[in-house]
Amino acid sequence: MSDKLSQLRVKIDALDEQLHSLLNDRAKLAQEVATAKNASDDTNFYRAEREAQVLDKVKNRNKGPLSDEEIARLFREVMSACLALEQVMNIAFLGPEGTFTQSAALKHFGHSVKTLPLASIRDVFREVESGNVSYGVVPIENSTEGVVSHTLDQFMNSDLHICGEVELRIHHHLLSMANDLSEIKCVYSHQQSLAQCREWLDTNLPGIEQKSVSSNAEAARLASSESASAAIAGDMAGEIYKLLSLVKNIEDEPDNTTRFLIIGKRVTPACGKDKTSILISTQNKSGALHSILGPLVKNKISMTRIESRPSRRGMWDYVFFIDCKGHQDDAEVAAAISELEQEARFVKVLGSYPRAVL
Repeated sequence: MSDKLSQLRVKIDALDEQLHSLLNDRAKLAQEVATAKNASDDTNFYRAEREAQVLDKVKNRNKGPLSDEEIARLFREVMSACLALEQVMNIAFLGPEGTFTQSAALKHFGHSVKTLPLASIRDVFREVESGNVSYGVVPIENSTEGVVSHTLDQFMNSDLHICGEVELRIHHHLLSMANDLSEIKCVYSHQQSLAQCREWLDTNLPGIEQKSVSSNAEAARLASSESASAAIAGDMAGEIYKLLSLVKNIEDEPDNTTRFLIIGKRVTPACGKDKTSILISTQNKSGALHSILGPLVKNKISMTRIESRPSRRGMWDYVFFIDCKGHQDDAEVAAAISELEQEARFVKVLGSYPRAVL
């Protein structure tokens, strides 16, 4: 071993020792925070706006060579481990184990939480409403296939708040117990994943039967018991069911991304880089949509998304889901909401929350 390499390893060992000591110092401070909160009867240990501010500072001061995304991931895990010393959180997600929704939950909260897989989006809402879990994670939209209507529908009758959002880059892999594409007779996956890989499937597995199932994790489970079958799923599902990755990244769109929402009972204070989601019901008349967009334009609010859904309260009666930049406590957003309440039949602020971190 060269003297140069030996010297570098000595420096790395010294830095590791410093990092270890500093991490424990941070953990001790987290324990002191828990003691102070318990003394003041403050049971809100998780502060979404505080974590967003910390991660924003991390990215702003990052000089490399680690990327902003990688350094944010490392600090997220540090915060997750320290928070677990104060309170271990239970996070419900759309299951089963190995779904992209579970990956989104771990990306947002870190790996020091307990995750609970549930069978449906409605079940996630119910568990959070009952107080059995701290927060829930549900999908809301995909950049290729659009909105997840089941999630939007739940907000119509729920008092839960949107507390955060996660954007997850979706990589679909063809997983199987088989060793070669020529052995595949059937492909399992969720219907959205099949749609997101349609071109690849038509080109590389033409005529092969495609079966839609409840989730990609369920697809992986089925493929693990059938030697001539394959599943379209992610890395986590492949690891859980010990499947071989025949082909990686078979999604048709290279920037395929899914957005997930964090739902909870608490209102999230502003962090400085926020988003607000609003549900609006209008009269079924000419110019109704124009009347609800007017207050946003007047107050110079940037709208990032609008989606309409049947209200299920009458034929051809619709509600609009709107995402816009800013927090509901910001003067401009508050003014726009006040004006909307005068124009619309019904206005419900679903939540203000930090915009997605890398």
